[in-house]
Amino acid sequence: MGRVLIVSNRLPVSVSATPDGSLSFSRSVGGLATGMASLDSSDQLWIGWPGLPSDHVDADQQRQIEQRLAEEHCRPVWLSRTQVEDYYDGFSNKTIWPLFHYFPLYCIYEPHLWRAYQEVNERFARVVCEMAQPDDTIWVHDYQLMLLPRLLREHLPDAAVGFFLHIPFPSYELLRLLPWRRDLLDGMLGADLVGFHEYDYVRHFLSSAHRITGHEHVLGTLSVANRPVRVDAFPMGIDYDAFARAAARPQIQENIQTLRRRFGTGRTIVSIDRLDYTKGILHRLEAFDWLLSCRPEYRGTVSLVLVAVPSRTNVPRYQELRTRIEHLVGRINGAYGTLRWTPIHYLYRSLPFEELVALYRIADVALITPLRDGMNLVAKEYVASQEETGGHGVLILSEMAGAASELSEAIIVNPHDKHQVVEALHRALEMPAAERRHRNEQMQQRLRRYTVRRWAADFVESLAEVKARQAQLALRRITPELRDQVVEAYRGATRRLILLDYDGTLVHFFPRPEQARPDAGLQEMLRALASDRRNTVVVISGRDRETLQSWLGELPIHLVAEHGNWTRRRDGDWQCIENHGHDWKGTLRPILERYVDRTPGAFIEEKDFSLVWHCRRSEPDLAHLRIQELRAAILPLTENLNLGVFEGSKILEVKSIAAHKGSATEAWLHEEPWDFVLAAGDDYTDEDMFAALGDNAMSIKVGRGASHARFSVDTVEAMRDLLERLTRA
Repeated sequence: MGRVLIVSNRLPVSVSATPDGSLSFSRSVGGLATGMASLDSSDQLWIGWPGLPSDHVDADQQRQIEQRLAEEHCRPVWLSRTQVEDYYDGFSNKTIWPLFHYFPLYCIYEPHLWRAYQEVNERFARVVCEMAQPDDTIWVHDYQLMLLPRLLREHLPDAAVGFFLHIPFPSYELLRLLPWRRDLLDGMLGADLVGFHEYDYVRHFLSSAHRITGHEHVLGTLSVANRPVRVDAFPMGIDYDAFARAAARPQIQENIQTLRRRFGTGRTIVSIDRLDYTKGILHRLEAFDWLLSCRPEYRGTVSLVLVAVPSRTNVPRYQELRTRIEHLVGRINGAYGTLRWTPIHYLYRSLPFEELVALYRIADVALITPLRDGMNLVAKEYVASQEETGGHGVLILSEMAGAASELSEAIIVNPHDKHQVVEALHRALEMPAAERRHRNEQMQQRLRRYTVRRWAADFVESLAEVKARQAQLALRRITPELRDQVVEAYRGATRRLILLDYDGTLVHFFPRPEQARPDAGLQEMLRALASDRRNTVVVISGRDRETLQSWLGELPIHLVAEHGNWTRRRDGDWQCIENHGHDWKGTLRPILERYVDRTPGAFIEEKDFSLVWHCRRSEPDLAHLRIQELRAAILPLTENLNLGVFEGSKILEVKSIAAHKGSATEAWLHEEPWDFVLAAGDDYTDEDMFAALGDNAMSIKVGRGASHARFSVDTVEAMRDLLERLTRA
C-alpha cells in the first residue's frame, strides 16, 4: 500500500512569527490529527496551509519552514494574505459556512470571492499532483476544498481520491440558493468515496446530486463519468481512552479538587463551544435565565460554566455575538447572583486538556445545544469522561447536532424550544443515579468501539473497496483491445445473430417515450448491418408494435415488440405469440390513473399486453414514493392473473409473464447454428435475454449494475460506436 496524502485547509503543524522575527512551530492535538496518525500506512504526507501568508515571510524563511515541516511529513501550500482573506474568510466562511449551517441570510454571493476559492483549490491541486505517487491514497477534507477532488481527477484519473465533509450538507432547497452549486457538487463527485458524519447529510447530498447534476444513485452509489462513486456516512469518533483514562494524571486530579472546592456542594452545568452563531450560545443562556426564573430552588445551588473559545475574532458578526453573549451573562449574573454565588462562570478562551477534562469530570450536566452542527465532538468527550466517575453526568444534546443520531440515550432537545430545554435541565438535575449510569454506559460502549482511529481506518478501507470495485468493473468493460477482438470475431463469422434492445441501448431515454425516435445515423447503421446477408438483426424491445413499425418498419430487420408478445419477421406481418386477454386492464387502469392524478408529470402508456406508469418528468423523491405505493396497491390484485409488476427506469410496468425477452431470444437461438451472437440491453427486461444466451455469446449491458451479461459499455454512444465498427468490418 502506498502513502496516504491528507489534504486539508490547515496543516496539523501551525507556523507563526514571533516578535523578534523567529519562527514558532506548534502541533495540533485535534481529533483529525489523532485519527490520521493512527492509519496503518507505510508513510503519510499532510498537505495544507501552514498558517502564515506567503507575503509575510521571505524566501529564506519559506525554505526553513518547508524543511522543518518535511520532518513532520507535511508539505505547505503557500497562500497570500489576500487569498486567505477572500478564499477562507470570504467564500468559505461567508458563503459556504452559513449556507450549509442553515443561515442563508448571513450568506454573501460575491463573484470575486468565488474566483478566489477556485484559484486556491487549483493551487492545492498543483501541489498534490506534484507530490502524488501512483499508489497513493488521497484524502481531501472539508468545505474549503470542495472543488479539489474533480481537479485531481482531471490530472490523476486513476488516483484513489476520498473526500470527507466535516460540516452539515444542507437540503436541496438551501443548496439551490448558491449560484455555484453545480460546481461544488461536480467537485465533490470527482472523488471515489464521499463521506459525511451522518445519513441525513448523505440523503441531502444524493438528492441534490440527482436534481442538480442528474446523477441517480443505486444504494448510495452513483455513476459519474463512467466511474462508480460511493456516498456514505462515517460518524467521526474521539480518542476515547484519552478522556476515559485521563483522571489518573496528577495534574488533572489536582484540577478536579480545585473545582470541587470552588463549587462546593452545588451542582454544575457545563457548556463548551467555539464562539459561533451556529452554536446556539445565546439560546442556552436564555434557557438558563428562564430556569432560574421559573425554578427559584436552583438559585444558589446550580451554576453554569460557559466556555466560549475565540473564533474569527476579526469578523464583525462574531464580534457582535461576543458582545451580546457577555451582555447577557452580565444581566443574568446581576439579576440572580449573590455575594456567595455566581450563576454563570464565563470564560472567553480555550482550555488546556488538563483543565478541560477536569471540568468534564465534575460537571453534573453538559448542555450542548448547537443550532446546527456537523458532529460535535464535545458531547462525545463529555460522555467518555464519565467512565470512571460512576456515570454521574447527564448529557443534554441538540437534535440538530450530528452526534445526536449516535448518542440517543442523551436527553435530546430542539434548541429553539426554550421550554423544552428548561424542562431537560430540570430532568437532568433530578435524574436518579441509576438512570444516569445506564444512559452513559450505553453511549460509552458505542464510543469505545467507534473511535477516531476506527473512523479513519474505516474510511480508507471503504475507499480501497470502491477502487477494487472499479477495477472489477473495468475487467468487464469493453476496452479498445476487447472491442478489436469482437470486430475480428465478427469478421470471421458467417452466421451472425445480433439482438438489440432499443431504449437505453440504441437511444437515450427522454421525458416522453414518443421523443425517442431513431435518428438518421441509427437508421443508417441498422440498415448497413442488416444489408449483410450473413447477419440477422433483431430489435427486441418493450415498445408497442405500432411504434416499432412506424419507426423501424422500413428497415430490413426483424422486430420483437412488448418484450416478446409480438414478433414481425423481416418484410412479414406481426404475429401474436399468445393471446393473454385484456380484461385485467379494466381493473388495474383506474388505480394507475389515480396515481397519475396524485403525481404531477406522471402518465400511462398502454400497450396490447401491458400498462406502463411513467414518472420520468415527476419530482424524483415523489416519483420514488409513488412507485412504491403503486406497487403495493396493485400487487395483491395480480397474484392470480399471470401478470408481473416490474420496476424499471422511472417506470412501473404491469405485463403478462407468459412471454418475455428470454423466450423470444431462445426462439431465435434455435433457428440456426450461429457462429457469432451479440446481444445488448440496459435494464431488467434484458436480463431474461442475457440469461438465455450461452457463455460464448457476446452479451453486453449498457450502463452500470449487476447483470447476467458478460461485458459492459458505459453509454449509448459506446454501444453505437461498437456497432458502427461492425458495419465497417
